Amino acid sequence: MRIILFISIFFVLLWYVCGDHLVVGNVANRVVLAKHEQVKYNAIPFVKRVKYYFYSDPRNKIIQGIQALDMMHSKASINITAGGVGSTFVNLRLKSERGSGLDYDIGIYVLPDFL
Repeated sequence: MRIILFISIFFVLLWYVCGDHLVVGNVANRVVLAKHEQVKYNAIPFVKRVKYYFYSDPRNKIIQGIQALDMMHSKASINITAGGVGSTFVNLRLKSERGSGLDYDIGIYVLPDFL
């Protein structure tokens, strides 16, 4: 029993330390990809890059899920600053680690037209 508890705590800590992706809401079942974009910014030595990503649905559909994958597997962070799941828009703040660039694969998911 103690070994199972130790292994599960180890994997949770490993996930917490290496967690560099953002997945919010439903991105798998009964949703369609409304917007897919690759966001890349070059590195500047000794500087943290902070960039903003804005999305607003032109048909005023409610966002069901947001998926942002860090393609560089760096220690970059991404936060939702406004909107998000349940809104028709989302604002994301991307921040790189010092001296590193940004490379995120962002997908916004909405309900299909026939539902």
